[in-house]
Amino acid sequence: MTLKPIELVTYLDKLIHHRLFISTMIWGPPGIGKSSIVAQVAQKSGLNFIDIRLSQLAPTDLRGLPVAIPDSKTKPQSGTSAWYPPEFLPRQGRGILFLDELNMAPPAMQGVAQQLILDRKVGNYQVPEDWYIWAAGNRKEDRASVFEMPAPLANRFLHLSVSSDFNSFKAYAFSRGLAEQVVSFLSFRPNLLHKLNLNEPAWPSPRSWEMASQLYQAGLDIESAVGEGAAAEFKAYLKVYEQLPNLDEIVAGNGAAIPFPQEPSCRFATTIGLTIRSQTPEYALKAFQWLIEKAATEWVQLFASDLVGSMRRQGQLGSLAVLKRQEPRLGSFMQEFRDIILE
Repeated sequence: MTLKPIELVTYLDKLIHHRLFISTMIWGPPGIGKSSIVAQVAQKSGLNFIDIRLSQLAPTDLRGLPVAIPDSKTKPQSGTSAWYPPEFLPRQGRGILFLDELNMAPPAMQGVAQQLILDRKVGNYQVPEDWYIWAAGNRKEDRASVFEMPAPLANRFLHLSVSSDFNSFKAYAFSRGLAEQVVSFLSFRPNLLHKLNLNEPAWPSPRSWEMASQLYQAGLDIESAVGEGAAAEFKAYLKVYEQLPNLDEIVAGNGAAIPFPQEPSCRFATTIGLTIRSQTPEYALKAFQWLIEKAATEWVQLFASDLVGSMRRQGQLGSLAVLKRQEPRLGSFMQEFRDIILE
């Protein structure tokens, strides 16, 4: 079952909502954000989150250490031994125990993990009742150093595959405050969101673009994060920003004399820039009014879908509904895209 990141979030949310404690395996290429998605789901649901990288552990790290328990002081050699589990395993509360890089762990390690997944216990340790056990791994075609998952273990999992999707990344980028220039560049060149290059150590992925955003905001070159080719295209795209209209004037309501750009890359940058600047319903209304007057429907639609998602996350859709009554054209336009609002 292959899902977009947004769809994966919805699926995992429903597992939690219905309290389905079924072990779940998430497959996907490196850098797509599998662990970030699970952490996001845990945070939204108010769950604890423990991320264990199995490829970095030895079997005794998970099973624990045997400790001798003598029968008595006079006969210390006649006792038994008990397994003392590691401190990083959960003891109480509610949460997600996330076994990352599961199929990168060697067979001996997978064997110990199998007992934890199948029986919800290992050695003397028992997984608390209100903890979900989810895992993630890369696929063979990603050329990652993976081992074959034993059939009995695979058969106990739900198997979900996640694929790269720009709209999912864009929603994440808006919520995390990634650099406007990075988001608008990828809107123009979405095929560069995830482009695995096995011949280079740095290549574009959702994870590396988030790092690139941090580098760019710090005034540093992004080549070390996304590779030479993507960085060169990004640098060329930055020249677009020298041609943009004054977006701050537009959201302030002073854009009557400002035309909508003609060059496609400038149009993407303008539309994304207006979305990011529409931090209040009033600014959003002014941006809408300007776009309805100046731009073709496709650009207003792009702005609408991004804005509605952003305002939904901020809990401001009600305010936008009130403001749209002040502008009849805005009201009729939002009616045309009512599915965006109601989804």
